[in-house]
Amino acid sequence: MTGIHLQPIGVISSPYHEQGEAPRQGRLSPATSEILVFPGYAEGLRDLSDHHHLFILYWCDRSRRDILTAIPPHDREKREHGVFATRSPERPNPIAICLVDLVGVEGNRLMVRGLDALDGSPLLDIKPFYKDLDCPEGVG
Repeated sequence: MTGIHLQPIGVISSPYHEQGEAPRQGRLSPATSEILVFPGYAEGLRDLSDHHHLFILYWCDRSRRDILTAIPPHDREKREHGVFATRSPERPNPIAICLVDLVGVEGNRLMVRGLDALDGSPLLDIKPFYKDLDCPEGVG
């Protein structure tokens, strides 16, 4: 198997500085965050402002990587589930995905609403949300 190498493409500035400050899901918060995309990747932002919603993928650099079970906040019985059946940030590869509202783009800076990342989290990728692809008919 070949090694995997991830290179951050930017950094996130958010109002959440410590674990436990961020909402359990970014969509539950009206707070705005700024995403700084490193200059070498700025050209990749072309036409991004055409999209109202984005998926932000980032690295949970302060999360534990040795945990394989979690109790999701929505489980009324407080049962443990495997982390792959949850959105817990504590997982072997702490890659997070968050659907955000794009508030604005200024050069290589994005203002977004609804991001649950801690301040200083490494940005891994940005992908546009497409309702027809990302919300399958009949699901939900």
